[in-house]
Amino acid sequence: MSPVTLPEGDWIRGISIRQPYAACILAGAKTVENRTTPWRTGWVLLHTSKTIDQPALRTPLIARTIRGRGLITGAVVGIARITDCHADPEGQPLCSQWAHPGVWHLVLQDVQELPLPVPARGQVVPWKPSQDLLDRVFQQLPGFRP
Repeated sequence: MSPVTLPEGDWIRGISIRQPYAACILAGAKTVENRTTPWRTGWVLLHTSKTIDQPALRTPLIARTIRGRGLITGAVVGIARITDCHADPEGQPLCSQWAHPGVWHLVLQDVQELPLPVPARGQVVPWKPSQDLLDRVFQQLPGFRP
């Protein structure tokens, strides 16, 4: 198996997401992530925060989506591509059942779950992953081409 040749420079960031929302993204159901500030489009590592939003586990939409999935915390669990970042106009319907009013919506596509989580520390803001972390993540995705 040959190693993945990744682009040089600043082409990928990390995004930390609380569980169970990260599991909903990996399941393919949640295609919008809500943020208070806009993000640029491009590739992101999907990192799970160390905390779990316990009340969210009782939300029927979330409970149905994550049934049978583990809620891994404190690790990179996948990658995704942000293809759009927008705020829905006030008074208009939201772009997704997962979207919240009054915040920025990151539209996620090309989600790929890692076979094995990679333990890592994240941050609330977009963060730049180390080369070692990228190596460990993309070792598991030999067919990935940005």
